[in-house]
Amino acid sequence: MSAPDSSPAASSRLSVRVTALCWVLVLLDGLDLFVYGATLPGVLADKGFGLTAVTGGTIGSLTTFGMMLGALASGVITDRIGRRKIILTGVVLFSLASAACALAPSVEFFGGARFVAGVGLGGLLPSAIAMVMEYAPPWRKNLPVTVVMTAHQAGGALAGALGMVIVESLGWRSVYWLGAVPIVVVLPVVAVMLPESLTFLLAKGKTERARAIADRFSVSLDAFAPEPGPERRGGLRGLFAPSVRMTTLLFWVASFAGLLLVYGVNTWLPTMMRAHGYNLGSAISFLLVINVGGIAGMLVAGRLADRFGSRPVAITWFALTAVGVGLLALKMPLLVTYVVVFLTGGWLFSAQTLIYASVGAYYPADSRATALGWVSGVGRLGAVFGPRLGGILVAGGLSAPGFGVFALAGLLGAVMVSLVRRLPKPVALPRSTQRA
Repeated sequence: MSAPDSSPAASSRLSVRVTALCWVLVLLDGLDLFVYGATLPGVLADKGFGLTAVTGGTIGSLTTFGMMLGALASGVITDRIGRRKIILTGVVLFSLASAACALAPSVEFFGGARFVAGVGLGGLLPSAIAMVMEYAPPWRKNLPVTVVMTAHQAGGALAGALGMVIVESLGWRSVYWLGAVPIVVVLPVVAVMLPESLTFLLAKGKTERARAIADRFSVSLDAFAPEPGPERRGGLRGLFAPSVRMTTLLFWVASFAGLLLVYGVNTWLPTMMRAHGYNLGSAISFLLVINVGGIAGMLVAGRLADRFGSRPVAITWFALTAVGVGLLALKMPLLVTYVVVFLTGGWLFSAQTLIYASVGAYYPADSRATALGWVSGVGRLGAVFGPRLGGILVAGGLSAPGFGVFALAGLLGAVMVSLVRRLPKPVALPRSTQRA
């Protein structure tokens, strides 16, 4: 057998492989998550099922509470069992839960199934992001993360499209049946093709297994070795080392604000826009548009973050999100509304993603998965509160003022990220040197 070439090209091929596989999984994650908002108008219209607006908000919060538990658990368990097992378990959980939603005989059963789906969704996302960041080339850490997160918005856009096409013709349950497909079609492929984290294997002393994977993909293990240093601490303790303690708290609050926006707006946008006077089809179409905008925004944000740093771009994106969401409180011409929704999606989803990307710069590789899990998990408190807040606003007939309330979360995110200390500016190296 030929020796590994350890070349930048080999590392890039492995990065592309991991990124592509995680992109597919995050697409399914986004589809299963945002399908709730897309089907919610149809579920509310199903009088025989008996879901109310307030209960709908509670179930949305229950889903994100499950995501919080899944993210927090993954941040701890990943240090013991590895990222690959967390990712595969997440797919199993949310696929089976989607089938349970399609079969749900009652609102209570439906809410329980959405909670289980949330646990799977919450565990998968931070683990996938950590995996992608680990295998990304050192000169391009932000773009692969934002590329993977375009899949989340693609899933949201697909959920919106399915809601427009299927809900009215085949009923809301049919969409949840589609969410059960991954366990049969996608999971076996990913189980074979996705490698385990080399950083995890080396940290656990499983050098031979790590070397076998490195040889298989012709990459060097040197780039994945745990970083030395007197402050190296694993698990939760590493998040409160003196050098990152305040950073951890600021990221947690910023993630709270960002996820309140993401899940509050995605859950209630169609319903709030319908209360603004738009018909059901147009209201659901805004969910499609905001997620398509999110895809475009991710790609732009990733390139800007690699050039200027994720922190300043995140500050700007949060501030612009506040402006865009606030404008939705105004009754504008339909075309102008579509443009505002598109641009707001570009800023809103990227702002939260740039928090995840920033974590990669502020935390070392061997504690990155834990940091991501807890930044995501604690932030899920905002995701729990956002849908509940939206339900209260809609039930009180306050849809238009509600957009102003959500805009305040954007301002909070901008302030928190601006308080995170600046990292030292790296010395610029020629691209050829960086890839050597």
